[in-house]
Amino acid sequence: MSLRKSALNYFRRLDSRRHKASLARNSGSFSRWSEESILNRLIGELLPADHYHSAVDIGAGDGVRWSNTYALFSQGWRGLGVEGDPRRVIKLARAYQRYPNAFAGRARVTPRTVIPLLNAYEIEKDFSVLSLDIDGNDYWVLRALLGEFRPRLIVTEINEKIPPPIRFIVKYNPDFELRHHFFGYSIASLADLSAEFDYSIVALEYNNAFLAANELPGVMALSAERAYREGYRDRTDRKEKFALNYDMEVIHGLSPEAGINFLDEFYAKYRGEYYMSLAKIEAGPA
Repeated sequence: MSLRKSALNYFRRLDSRRHKASLARNSGSFSRWSEESILNRLIGELLPADHYHSAVDIGAGDGVRWSNTYALFSQGWRGLGVEGDPRRVIKLARAYQRYPNAFAGRARVTPRTVIPLLNAYEIEKDFSVLSLDIDGNDYWVLRALLGEFRPRLIVTEINEKIPPPIRFIVKYNPDFELRHHFFGYSIASLADLSAEFDYSIVALEYNNAFLAANELPGVMALSAERAYREGYRDRTDRKEKFALNYDMEVIHGLSPEAGINFLDEFYAKYRGEYYMSLAKIEAGPA
């Protein structure tokens, strides 16, 4: 072996050791809060030993920062991370380059494209974990995905500012851009969607809700009210972590009817762009 090849092999091994050491130091710290540890617990408690060990991350960002799936891919899981931002997807590809079973895709995921996208990467119909965070049309993408796929566990971002029983969903807009507190859907609307597709809410970590397919043994369902109370409203550090939500704090002291009136005024400039009700919203497909 030439001196050059020996040196290259040495530095590759050194880089690999450094990377593994970095992962060990940061174990459990890729996700924003404690989502990673909650997901690990649910995987251990609910998934059968022979599950696919496959994950799909829609809105994967750079693949590492605030990731719910990077630790899984680092453990040998297979699957797909999808990001629409061209700068982030370059970082995403770099993050996955050590993991031959993890693929980075650049796409702006919509209700019409999500099924062909997953099929193109040969994702199993009942793959193990879905993480969804696209800051806008999440409800519509999740509804479309669940029409043909059945991920066993789901982590999805909600609009944490809107308490149950208020149902809130931003109407589908292919050109949606994130605006001040105006995005996504409330946990009450997520509960309705979960019931429609036979899932249960099993945890909430501030603004990330965890769902489990009801056929999994041991699923302990939480009501939207209990999940919201325990996972967001009554957390002692909530106001510190979500300081920018100060201008919507008043809603927690209002009746549901008064809460809807408050939100209608707060979102006055967006009227016609959302559904809101105390009853289940029959929104239909996007």
